[in-house]
Amino acid sequence: MLEVRNISVNYGAAPALWDVTLEVQPGELVCVVGPNGAGKTTLINAIAGMHRVRTGSLRFNGRDITELASHRFCEAGIAIVPEGRRLFTQMTVLDNLELGSFIASAKAHRKASLEHVLSLFPVLKVKLDSPAGSLSGGQQQMVAIGRALMARPGLLLLDEPSLGLAPLIVMDMFRIIRQINAQGTSVLLVEQNVAMAMELAKRAYVMEEGRIVAQGEASELLTRPEIQKAYLGLETHE
Repeated sequence: MLEVRNISVNYGAAPALWDVTLEVQPGELVCVVGPNGAGKTTLINAIAGMHRVRTGSLRFNGRDITELASHRFCEAGIAIVPEGRRLFTQMTVLDNLELGSFIASAKAHRKASLEHVLSLFPVLKVKLDSPAGSLSGGQQQMVAIGRALMARPGLLLLDEPSLGLAPLIVMDMFRIIRQINAQGTSVLLVEQNVAMAMELAKRAYVMEEGRIVAQGEASELLTRPEIQKAYLGLETHE
């Protein structure tokens, strides 16, 4: 489905990603973890078409999308839930959701998509006419995820969905992400909550300083002493 091959991304003259390669197969839930400043958001924004790739290639469903115009990535089947949600806070919840179905292929299924989103997030049913900015942080994250799903993507990109949320809300959010994936949408999750992300994902990539430094089955990576020490705060003893 998604093939990222040896990509590099710059901010001006400053390199942000070096020679990054990863893939997401159809139906997979894959996570990218790492510390602040590792390049995770830059990577996911590049996959969403929001940052230009300097070298390397992006392929989605067999199609080279490296040079595709940014606004065409959603039409290709990729939707992103950006860090910080980026809702139109003065607009209603319904208006925010419907913006997600702007492309013609999604607009034709708007009613069914809205019903699906509200089945995932039933609390939003009574909030549809409320300004998005009046909702709690967790509810705003639901709207952001729902807006992306309204585009009917084949691949959902999630950038730090747990950021700023209470632990109980985070657990519920991750349960819903698992449900979305089980219903057939492939997911690439960028997350600082390493333990929860790796419990959720089948495979994982670890980033540091703009590079992939480890990859493999998420359950196997969690057993590595260097991962436990660096990201879980655990000291292991032979």
